[in-house]
Amino acid sequence: MADGHSIDTIVALASGRGRAGVAVIRLSGPDAGQALRQVTGRPCPQPRRAALRTLRGADGEVLDQALTLWFPAPASFTGEDVAELHVHGGRAVIEGVLDALAARPAVRPAEAGEFTRRAFDNGRMDLTGAEGLADLVAAETAAQRRQALEQMGGALAARTEGWRHRLIETLAYLEACIDFSDEDIPADLERRVGDAVAELRGDIAAHLADGYRGERIRDGIRIAIIGAPNAGKSSLLNALARREAAIVSPQPGTTRDVIEVALDIAGYPVLLCDTAGIRGGGDAVEMEGVRRAREQARTADLRLAVIDGARWPDACAETRSLIDGETLVCVSKADLGRVNDVAQVDGHAASVVSVRTGGGISALIGRLEAALGERFGGGEAVSLTRLRHRQALEACLSGLDGAAAATEMETRAEELRHAATALGRITGRVDVEDLLDVIFGSFCIGK
Repeated sequence: MADGHSIDTIVALASGRGRAGVAVIRLSGPDAGQALRQVTGRPCPQPRRAALRTLRGADGEVLDQALTLWFPAPASFTGEDVAELHVHGGRAVIEGVLDALAARPAVRPAEAGEFTRRAFDNGRMDLTGAEGLADLVAAETAAQRRQALEQMGGALAARTEGWRHRLIETLAYLEACIDFSDEDIPADLERRVGDAVAELRGDIAAHLADGYRGERIRDGIRIAIIGAPNAGKSSLLNALARREAAIVSPQPGTTRDVIEVALDIAGYPVLLCDTAGIRGGGDAVEMEGVRRAREQARTADLRLAVIDGARWPDACAETRSLIDGETLVCVSKADLGRVNDVAQVDGHAASVVSVRTGGGISALIGRLEAALGERFGGGEAVSLTRLRHRQALEACLSGLDGAAAATEMETRAEELRHAATALGRITGRVDVEDLLDVIFGSFCIGK
């Protein structure tokens, strides 16, 4: 975003596009109040109190009757003067009001993310809060909503700033040793610095060892369905998705690529992946499908292994070799009557299902919900939701490790400064100009 835009007043539709009962148009900047007075012909309403006003264009034509709100600086979303107009959501109304507002010389259309960028620039939120807001707007499941609200509310910022405060205090002790080495400094101060560094390192390392929980909830938890050809994987995918997402055929090798279906399971965002049947041989295309199936099995967050109930216990050795603690086992085709007593497969609990009759599907979904809750459910740790958060903490650890290994106090202090700088990048306190356009450019125009 151009720096020259910082004194402009910006305007945009803050609600979603398309026909709706109500649409929200937002202005922010020094000319917001004057623009509001111009289209209403009346003074701004009392701060933070809605008032019904008739909106008119420059030629006096009535555009709409709208609820108007006035938020004088600094008590607004952006920290600037902000006006909101809650108009009827028809396209002609929205365009007419936007044109009337943008006709003022000092008012221009907002760029993507510019309202939130101004909120950050004016100290109304930090970078993690801005990212949480973006995630909240994009949230499609309850788990995503909860995580975004937690981050937008400052949970991650509070945790990282707490670490940064501890680190700065430790650095101050160390610099006291350097600057006043000939003064009466406590003899154990250097040891206390070392203990503080070790304790902080342990806290941050434990936080990083979260299994990428936050990123998985934000981007989707991958569950790979694996099994031999014709074991019933595609039929099971369709049953769980409740639609015909994959082609089902009695011919082995029908699925040759990975088919992904996005689901909401107990509030968790899931990418359910149907894969090619795992077996040896086949043509070059099928062999590539098998390779991709094995790769999916290796990288998935959870696996759902489908054992062919029609051929139990034969012809499933390759599938059984992939079953581990991150795998749920499902024995298919229970309607054929051969697998009703199968409770375990190689020591792993098994769900017996029939896609044809629907038997066992609800119980399998219950097991999936329990597995997702156990691994990705709420805990005390505040989630890291982006790669840049993780990279900053890893850079901080590198600095702490460098400080612990340093033999000279000056070198140790420099490593601690690097570690503090890395923590400051998470909230945007230091050296983040190269990140800002990327972060706020991902927002919609009205934010």
